[in-house]
Amino acid sequence: MVASKYFITCALLATSVSAAVAQNRLDSSKRVLLASADLRSEKEYIIKEANVIFPEILKGNEEKAVAYISSFSDNRRGYLQNMRMKSKKMLPQVNTVLKKYNLPEELAVLMLLESAGDGNAISKAGAVGYWQFMDEVAKEYGLKCVKRLSTEDRKKMLKKNPRKAKAFFKALARQKDDRKNFNKSTLAAARYLHDRSVNLDNDWLLVVASYNCGVGNVWNAMEKSGKTNPTFWDVKKFLPAETQAYVMNFITLNVIFNNYDNFTNNNLSFTPVKIKVPDNCVFVSPPEME
Repeated sequence: MVASKYFITCALLATSVSAAVAQNRLDSSKRVLLASADLRSEKEYIIKEANVIFPEILKGNEEKAVAYISSFSDNRRGYLQNMRMKSKKMLPQVNTVLKKYNLPEELAVLMLLESAGDGNAISKAGAVGYWQFMDEVAKEYGLKCVKRLSTEDRKKMLKKNPRKAKAFFKALARQKDDRKNFNKSTLAAARYLHDRSVNLDNDWLLVVASYNCGVGNVWNAMEKSGKTNPTFWDVKKFLPAETQAYVMNFITLNVIFNNYDNFTNNNLSFTPVKIKVPDNCVFVSPPEME
């Protein structure tokens, strides 16, 4: 239990003070002794309070998401720093488009999740560009798609008629795929997300899920949940594993970006932490409160 009547002062000796105490520069007047009746016989700790702040549209998800974010931020630190660097240049432009469709700026990180900001990215499934549109959806939202040829098809064409095949390949290379155009693809993505927000009553985690696996799969998961107005957490287990991770990564990027200074300074706490106080401490009573 916390014995608020007592405080701890410690000489910050390099050989005895823990890195956590020095790093967080804990004011000695705020160091709390956790003890029972015999204060000197119990272990003493300081409490480092959680300081993570969720973006407004993600508030209410802290309890279910914090463990995942904490683990991701430890294991994928380099990735998060790389995405942050790209976000500074690209996301403001994305946010300008999202705003026109009354969409929250947090959705901008979907482009980073989809392609890491690489307009030439092509997935194994055949999705192309900044926002990784498949052919059918791209055409539905007014994007021109360039036919893609597999390595096997190219070999067959070259074998059949090399001269004609090479001319065809050159002509194909000159065609512009709108999915690789930042402005056109971002506009199409905003329109798509706006349509999904209408379909899913502005439940942003479900909208994000639909971007990954399609709104039909989200509707099916909602039905399987058996609830009238299910949330992402209600339907999560009914969604593909890839989609589950996709939504959790969406939350993670937004939370880390929202707390980036503390993240880079290694001062981001997701839950309260007890830190062992060095042994060479002196117990003193606080000044009497008037």
